[in-house]
Amino acid sequence: MKLEKKKKLELLAPAGNFNKLKTALAYGADAVYLGIPDFSLRVRINDFDLKTLKEGADYAHRQGKKVYITINIFAHNEHLKALPKYLKALKDIKPDALIISDPGIIALAKKYLPKVEIHLSTQANCTNLESAKFWTKQGISRIILGREVTLKEIKEIKKALPKVELEYFIHGAMCMAYSGRCFLSKLFVNRSANLGDCAQPCRWEFETSRYTLKAERHEAELELVEERHGSYLLNSRDLNLIKHLKELIEAGVTSFKIEGRAKSDYYLATVCGSYRRALDLIFGGLKGNKLKKELEYLNHELETKLVHRGYTSGFLLGEKADQNIKDAKNESKWEYCGQVVKVKKNKESQTIYFKVHNTIKAGELLEVIGKNYDIIKIKPKAFFESDPKGNLKTEKITEAHGGGGAKVLVLELKNKEFQGKEVFPLAVLRRLKK
Repeated sequence: MKLEKKKKLELLAPAGNFNKLKTALAYGADAVYLGIPDFSLRVRINDFDLKTLKEGADYAHRQGKKVYITINIFAHNEHLKALPKYLKALKDIKPDALIISDPGIIALAKKYLPKVEIHLSTQANCTNLESAKFWTKQGISRIILGREVTLKEIKEIKKALPKVELEYFIHGAMCMAYSGRCFLSKLFVNRSANLGDCAQPCRWEFETSRYTLKAERHEAELELVEERHGSYLLNSRDLNLIKHLKELIEAGVTSFKIEGRAKSDYYLATVCGSYRRALDLIFGGLKGNKLKKELEYLNHELETKLVHRGYTSGFLLGEKADQNIKDAKNESKWEYCGQVVKVKKNKESQTIYFKVHNTIKAGELLEVIGKNYDIIKIKPKAFFESDPKGNLKTEKITEAHGGGGAKVLVLELKNKEFQGKEVFPLAVLRRLKK
């Protein structure tokens, strides 16, 4: 695929709630995926209902962005009884596409929303050309390929089916089960991952002795190791493909998908901002060592500014995905500490109002994640507090905390501190922990 076809490509981000939807779009996502708990494989940490789905879709469409509704559970008969009513209600929301894995739900979607495109969910395990041909014959306009699909296989599928859109995960958590179809959660705590209620037992600490499992007819070994913190033998590393975007574009990927509907606004700002900048640099014509240096910088940001389980390129290059058997996740020195709610500008300065998340103290190094992933570093000596009406209180404060009664703090910064970088409502702040 030639790079000039930029307009046909998209950065697709998760939206676990309305504010996360706004954050993702503010940091450069071209489209978001979301759904209500009952049918979207996200029962928990998901407060969308029909009303907020409508508000979110309208908000995105006003900005020229797209909204994909997830209905990607593997349904039982009881779910099928409720789906027609839900599908009829989606007519008013006007989604740009539905993300579905269950053939029965696909049939219902065609019946009740015949004009809406259907994207095949990665849960459907489409990992080969013949499977892709089958689904396109069923009217599927886009296939979200399984994470097991290699770069070589992507090229082969696109060459044989040039009209079908291909979507591929580029960042986020990975399930140890095949394309996420796991039964461990159902086994351990009777919560079905295939109905959106996964308890994530693959991230749990297990007790083991030191063993090595080896198949009699194969050289591959699986080592069971227990460290002092326990054993994490099922814990996959997280996916990170920021260094492989150009290869994916040339292979024919249409949509670059970020995992993480349960993740924070800070995660979205960091990941969406990084990948948006990377894609824009590629399409801007940056090449060679200059592009390599930029991608290494953005990769370093993802490595050091987020909590993750260690990174891997997964199966993209034909390698086996990596396990992180030492711990559940790493710890970052940086922490989400606020999100901008208002900005006032004049010729000399910018005043930013931000809602506090976690603890924030005067004298700490803060970073504001700006447009195009431009980073603004500040070290405030003190803060002012804003009342609910936006009026400033006269007394300076040096420490504030997040939580239910989170304060809105105010900082006035001289324009020279911004160096031409833009702060905007929804911009995220992080602090360097001491």
